[in-house]
Amino acid sequence: MKVLAIDTSNYPLGIALIDEEKVLGEYITNLKKNHSLRAMPAIQQLLDECEVKQNELTKIVVANGPGSYTGVRIGVTIAKTLAWSLNIPIVPVSSLATVAASGRYFSGLISPIFDARRGQVYTGLYSFKDGILQTVIEDSNLLASEWAEKLKSYNEDILFIGNDVSIHQETLQTVLGGQAYIAAITSHNPRPSELAFLGVSAEGTSVHEVVPNYVRMVEAEVKWLESQKK
Repeated sequence: MKVLAIDTSNYPLGIALIDEEKVLGEYITNLKKNHSLRAMPAIQQLLDECEVKQNELTKIVVANGPGSYTGVRIGVTIAKTLAWSLNIPIVPVSSLATVAASGRYFSGLISPIFDARRGQVYTGLYSFKDGILQTVIEDSNLLASEWAEKLKSYNEDILFIGNDVSIHQETLQTVLGGQAYIAAITSHNPRPSELAFLGVSAEGTSVHEVVPNYVRMVEAEVKWLESQKK
């Protein structure tokens, strides 16, 4: 089973190719560049270097958000196009879960962090049990201070992981004190190979059922609802 994983949901661009329990190849960059121009060439380059043809793929796994609205749409669109053209299943996986997966050797709880501006974060709470990532609190969008207060009641060590942790680190540590642990800098980029393994055993779905998960409404939707109230 050859599985292709695609993550363009934030600045990092991640592509991975796995075969059963083996990582054949992995491509990661963390650059402020246009994923729409770079993702497909990166996919083709990885397939070429691993000597795998597109028709050998058996499943597509995609990070479907939350994250950058544009980035999420790009990844989901590419993944759906490939899955449809190859007539293979597609599996959407939380972008936050993908980041959390890099904390697999932490014994406590894991909180991936994406900045959502104005003091807010996209986050969720995860833990590993018998080597399998478990969701403790579903992905959500709220103030970092509110999130920290919510986590305080768990009385457990919490690993904060993700490229945007530094933006909210002071708030999190002020509320949580010694409960808060910050992941090593090498763990902050989402690993597309982790994304692939999160989706490899999951049941695939049809391309028509896969949609971006923004967690909160996009700005256009908010403005439209406000205009309707007026």
